[in-house]
Parts: sequence; C-alpha cells; structure tokens
Amino acid sequence: MALTGYSWLLLSATILNVGAEISITPEPTQPAEGDNVTLVVRGLSGELLAYNWYAGPTLSVSYLVASYIVSTGDEIPGPVHTGREAVRPDASLDIQGVLPRHSGTYILQTLNRQLQTEVGYGHMQVYEILAQPVVVANNTELVERRDTLRLTCSSPSPSEVRWFFNGEALPIALRLGLSPDGRVLTRHGIRREEAGAYQCEVWNPVSVSRSERINLGPERVAILQDSTARTGCTIKVDFNTSLTLWCVSRSCPAPEYVWTFNGQALKNGQDHLNISSMTAAQEGTYTCIAKNAKTLLSGSASVVVKLSAAAVAMTIVPVPAKPMEGQDVTLTVQGYPKDLLVYAWYRGPASEPNRLLSQLPSGNWIAGPAHTGREVGFANCSLLVQKLNLTDVGRYTLKTVTLQGKTDTLEVELQVTLLE
Repeated sequence: MALTGYSWLLLSATILNVGAEISITPEPTQPAEGDNVTLVVRGLSGELLAYNWYAGPTLSVSYLVASYIVSTGDEIPGPVHTGREAVRPDASLDIQGVLPRHSGTYILQTLNRQLQTEVGYGHMQVYEILAQPVVVANNTELVERRDTLRLTCSSPSPSEVRWFFNGEALPIALRLGLSPDGRVLTRHGIRREEAGAYQCEVWNPVSVSRSERINLGPERVAILQDSTARTGCTIKVDFNTSLTLWCVSRSCPAPEYVWTFNGQALKNGQDHLNISSMTAAQEGTYTCIAKNAKTLLSGSASVVVKLSAAAVAMTIVPVPAKPMEGQDVTLTVQGYPKDLLVYAWYRGPASEPNRLLSQLPSGNWIAGPAHTGREVGFANCSLLVQKLNLTDVGRYTLKTVTLQGKTDTLEVELQVTLLE
C-alpha cells in the first residue's frame, strides 16, 4: 500500500483493539539511572504498517515518543522525544542513559493493513542513585517526660527508610513510634535514655545513602496560593492567567528559599514565585526548599500546577486577516484537539479528489492532488499558503480525527486583495 493511501485511510481508522497478547518488559528489569534500557516487545501478530510509542498513562499526542513506518524504516520523533529513544524494526524501544523521569507507563500502539490498532502496556521503574537524606527535628531542646520529639527523614526520592540511633539500628522500643512509611519517628514524653544521635538511611534496589547526625533545621514548610495553604495538592489555573505561589517556613535564623520546577532549580531566591501567563509549558510540580544557613539543613513542600480542563472551541483565523496578492497567509487553528491522531486540509469541500494535505501527529506530511508546492503545514494543524494569487481564493476545509475516533470538520473562506 502506498504511503499516500495509508495516510488517507488513517483518517477513518476508528477501531481500537486492546491486544492482550502484547507484552512490554524492560531489560534490565531494575535499571539504575544512566543505564541503557530496551523495552522489549513480544506477542505482535499480523502484517503491521506502523508503530506509535507513548510515554504516559494514555494514548495522547502530548505523550508521543516516536512513530515508526515499517515499510520505509522511517522514525519520526514525537513531543516527548528526548534524543535518547530509538524504535527498533521489531517495535522494541531503546532508551540510552535513562533518568528517573523515564519511570512510568509505556504504551505501544500498532496499525495493521486493515487499519486496526492494537495496544500493549508496560511499566518501567528507573531507580535513582540516592542523594543523602536529611533528618529534621521539631525541637532539639526537650524536657524529659513532657515534650514530644518528632523526627522526619527528608529525601527527594521515593525509597525505603531505615533509622539508626547512636550508629546502631533503631531499637525495637523506638521503632514502635514510626509512621507507616517509616519516614517519621515520634516519641511522646521522651526519656533521658532516648537522647542521642539519630540518623536515617534511604535505600532502593540499586543505591543506599545515610544522613548526617541530627541538627536543628527549618520546620513546617508550606506553599500558599494567596492566603490559602496549598501544600501537597493540585492547583488548576485557567489558560493565560497569572498565579503566585508563596513559601512559608518557621526557622531561626530566617530561611533562604530555593524553588524547583519538575526537579530543576529555578533562578528565584525569593519567598514567592510568579507565573505571569499560564500555558501547558508551566504545568508540573513546583517545590519550595527552605534552607537554614546556620545548620545547613532544609525542608520542602510541593504542589502540582495544571491547566483547567475548560473546553476551547476550534476556530480558524487567517493571519493576516486581509492578505494581499503576493503575500503569505497562515490559516491559524486555535483550540485543536489535544488527543489528535491525524488531520487533513482540503482545497474546497472535504472530499477525496480535492484533498490538499494530510499529516500524522509525528509530522509526516503527504501532498495531495491539489497541493501546489506553496502550502506548508504545522503540528498545531495550521496551514501556511505562500505567495498568494487569485487561484487561492475560496473555501479551505480542515478535518481532524482524535485517538478515540471523533471527527470534526471546519471551513474558512480565504479572500485575497488585488494589488493595484
């Protein structure tokens, strides 16, 4: 089947079959950060035309790693391709030098010659080389049999925790005061024999790290939105609106502040963080770290910021609005579906003889019979028409198909002003 025909038929590919036979397993099975990993695929059947790999929980274009065309061996990177991934002809996925952020669900979507898709799911956990944890105390000057000691093992990584008292494994009597996750040790009415040096140790299958002995550090770090505490929650923000996050902490002396976004440090040393115009690029986890310059200890709090799920109607806006002969015009698409599978532009009504262009979400353009060589498309569905002339005047039609098979059609009339 020719590539042009294949791409056109994809517009009608709405059958989704979950392939229970497809299995995806990482090799090695417990990778550490920096390892080279292959997501090995087994159980494929039939004659396949193409593969799509997704790094995320759903079949969303925003999670697309890469598309692979079997007949040509062409690999087209997707939005989340990092340069480390490569698709093999047998559909397996190689990832070079994996990082903890590569952990999660991976989905393989296949397309056969009957334009049916099968889906296989896999999971990969990349274990960090653990940084040294920190023990934070609610107080270090305690009155015997009256005060409560609360120690928290602070670590940025999910891991198992062990406690040590004066260099030895935590005694059973003290172990009874541990929280279910092992990260908080509480002693009500602390006794003299329980005073000493406390340490915690974090570990996973590939790494282990132990804290320094306890010192006083910042307490009760929290993130606020306006005057409302938001620590540990999800904040939803409308598109193109502003947001200010405030970091508060009890510490003596006053703490220094560091903000991170998805684990990456931001150039901000203030107790607040401004997001002036919310877009999808600002979605993620924001963490405030309060550091005590005297004791060198720290505490942190995090929130997740996401765009509101408000629906935006799809529209087509010519830019410029009144183009002149010889100019370029872009038919700009606003509010296109986020789970786009494929779209096509038509010069006139949406019918096969007048097809202009079509594009897979990975960027593989195929020219149709009406293509003049002056049309260029973009991943957001917009269409550029260059060096306009009178033959370009008239109706243009955009047809979109989502991963769930929903089809939308939208038309726009293009006018061209003649030069005098």
